[in-house]
Amino acid sequence: MRMNKEKIKSIIESLLFAWGEPLSLSEISNILNIKNTETIQALTEMLEEYSKDEQRGIILQQFGDTFQLTTKKENFDYIQRLMQEATINRSLSNASLETLSIVAYKQPVTRVEIDIIRGVKSSHIVKNLLEKGLIKEVGKLDKPGKPTLYGTTPEFLKHFGLRTLEELPKIEIEEDEDKKAI
Repeated sequence: MRMNKEKIKSIIESLLFAWGEPLSLSEISNILNIKNTETIQALTEMLEEYSKDEQRGIILQQFGDTFQLTTKKENFDYIQRLMQEATINRSLSNASLETLSIVAYKQPVTRVEIDIIRGVKSSHIVKNLLEKGLIKEVGKLDKPGKPTLYGTTPEFLKHFGLRTLEELPKIEIEEDEDKKAI
């Protein structure tokens, strides 16, 4: 089945967008099952079209015999803001959020206390939260083994849009049939 030039360009654009990394001329040609000459003709037209349209936020770039869709350099600051905001949000699993909430409400708290509340080991999650700067070591418990105490950081407050820990939502726990706000 013969594809017209516009269909070829549409598929190439989709491939480059979906892959997110440079694709070589031969890779594109093989995927489309067309000759390299047809592929280079389509890519040459696409390069010209992308360079003429100043309203687009993405551009087509050629690196040797590879091609990639990239963002305009002028938009870097906006992309950087998005990445900073999204990195933490997207990388927090439910288990991480659960652990983080335990630290926020019970701080200072040890990892063993977190494990008891969650009912599962949390060492890996605590390590990840430390690496993300959402919690920190705030001291050592004066007990055998000197377990580390954890608390939240200013980055935690910033991430959740809080000025102070007092702005955390109140939660209620049952204690001897009485409800008590934490």
